[in-house]
Amino acid sequence: MNQAELPPGVQVLERGWLSSNNVLFLGAQSTALVDSGYCAHADQTLALVVAALHGRPLDRLVNTHLHSDHCGGNAALQGRWPALQTLIPPGLAQQVAQWDPVALGYEPSGQRCPRFHHDALVLPGTEIELADRAWQVHAAPGHDPDSVILFEPLSRTLISADALWENGFGVVFPELDERDAFDEVGATFDLIERLGPRWVIPGHGPVFRFEAAVLARARSRLEAFVRNPARHAHHAAKVLLKFKLLECRQMLFVDYVQWAAGTPHFQGIHRRFAPAVGIGDWIDQLTQELVRSQVVRRVGESIHDA
Repeated sequence: MNQAELPPGVQVLERGWLSSNNVLFLGAQSTALVDSGYCAHADQTLALVVAALHGRPLDRLVNTHLHSDHCGGNAALQGRWPALQTLIPPGLAQQVAQWDPVALGYEPSGQRCPRFHHDALVLPGTEIELADRAWQVHAAPGHDPDSVILFEPLSRTLISADALWENGFGVVFPELDERDAFDEVGATFDLIERLGPRWVIPGHGPVFRFEAAVLARARSRLEAFVRNPARHAHHAAKVLLKFKLLECRQMLFVDYVQWAAGTPHFQGIHRRFAPAVGIGDWIDQLTQELVRSQVVRRVGESIHDA
């Protein structure tokens, strides 16, 4: 999509899968960034944002949700601009203030996020001014119970975070903690359909034109997970394994298995869905599937991102 088709002053820094996309807003009086990527990319994020600001300071940072790939750059941005105002969704504000990496989900997923602070909340049912336009804030639970999406009605542009991608949606993490959330994913799809966006800026992947087929694909995938929750858990485990290699690039396979076997989300998925197989053998089976899909490579005693 041509950046000119977005509202004036909006620039999407497309990042891939380890880091979320960053959405930069350049208004007449202030600047803002939505989501900051993963901590391993913090230096790159900072360089991209500094270059795009053309000498202006970053005034506000807004997180759609607090997964490590969306807020892992917060600390670096706060360090660069001490006056930066950081807004997070409600739900985990106390855990951020006290910095509880277990409650925030970083330790359970085996991921990292440097400590950051927040100054205010981005509340569903309100509006936030970004690049001189009013963006609606909507609750979008499912992928994360506290996630929000942002909608600008004049251009009908939606910042969907991980609630909707062009070909799917993010892992439904509450389900890994044995909390029912598939219905919330469906309700968020219904909300997006009611909003009727023209353009969608997803948390990962390129900006895309919204059409009925996008939601049809997402709903079909969700229905498959509802019919077979083990399929979703299996998918989630492989996503977490792939994410680790996106971060580390390569590891000794024995260390890779040891990391996964010691990570709470893997332990929970294994206990619920694959207890008949030893956890090390189960992780080896998952890795073999990733190798066959050509998204990772086994090289001797090592495992590499492909």
